[in-house]
Order: sequence, then structure tokens, then C-alpha cells
Amino acid sequence: MLASILSILESWGYWGMFVAAFIAGSVFPFSSEAVLTALQLAGLSPLHLFIAATAGNVGGSMLNYGVGSLGRMEWIERYLRVKPEKVREASLWMQRYGAWIGVLCFMPILGSVIAVTLGFMRANPWLSLLTITIGKVVRYAILIFAVAQIA
Repeated sequence: MLASILSILESWGYWGMFVAAFIAGSVFPFSSEAVLTALQLAGLSPLHLFIAATAGNVGGSMLNYGVGSLGRMEWIERYLRVKPEKVREASLWMQRYGAWIGVLCFMPILGSVIAVTLGFMRANPWLSLLTITIGKVVRYAILIFAVAQIA
């Protein structure tokens, strides 16, 4: 089934990359890296893939931020499947580092928890957007560079 989903996203090209990265940036488990790798190896422009992947992944994280900012822990648990203890742990990090913790949103699983917590703790949305974007830019730049080395 995953192979057929990847195939559909690949056929959508850059929009497929955006959608895959958006899904992966939210709390749903998905590998935007696999889609990016396949599309880059298929010959699509690394720059355009970088833009689509970064924009989609930041969008997914900001969706998490938005749900977190609603402040309804039962929604966070039910819809985002983030446990209250994970939000508490991330809150401690945020108290220490502020919205700069958003740079770590590039990390699988933990990144979603961080984005939700940034929203839940009402971190500055513009600074959160900036720091989340920094992390995602670095992530996809490294991935595109790595794929280019094997291509």
C-alpha cells in the first residue's frame, strides 16, 4: 500500500512532494524523504523539490502549532496522538530555550511534539515559524545534497 501511495505522489511531481512533506510535517507517520529521493532520482529539479518539501513540511508543523495553540489537551491527544507527558517534557525544553527549540522540529516524531508544544505554550508564532523553517531548510538541504551524491 505504501508503494502505491508513493507512486501516486511521485506522479504528482512537485505537488506530490509538497503533500508528502506536509503529511510528514504533521503528526501522521510518513516519509517525505522517500518521496524526495524518488523524485530527485527521477530527474526533477532539486531546487524545486527543496522548495516544495520545505514549504510542505513547515506547513505541517504549523498545523501542529495551530492545533496546540487551541489549548485543548484532549484534542491534542485524540487528533494528534501526543501524550500530555510528552507536552510537559517539551514544555521544559521550551522554558529553557524559548521558541528557538523550533529548530528541532525537523526531527521525526519529536518534531511534531515540539510544534504542538510551541502552540500550546503560546510561543511567538513568527519566531516559531522562523525557527521551524530553519530546521526544515537544513534538513532538506542535507537530504538533497546526499541524494545528489548517489545519483
